[in-house]
Amino acid sequence: MKCKICTKETTTEYCELHQKAHENLVQKYDNWKKALETSWEEYLNEILKNQYSGVWVREVAKYLISQIK
Repeated sequence: MKCKICTKETTTEYCELHQKAHENLVQKYDNWKKALETSWEEYLNEILKNQYSGVWVREVAKYLISQIK
């Protein structure tokens, strides 16, 4: 199987680095949702705009947004 984002070989949906980035996005969303009452898609778009977001997280956010539409 290949990572859905970077096509590296993996045994799961994402490679190790993208999996960790995905887990971080999901974990942090609860905090954003409580503080700002934001939707999942709005949250992901904010991650993409944030200059301090890492490359792996941005790639995962971009991929997840593409799956929403």
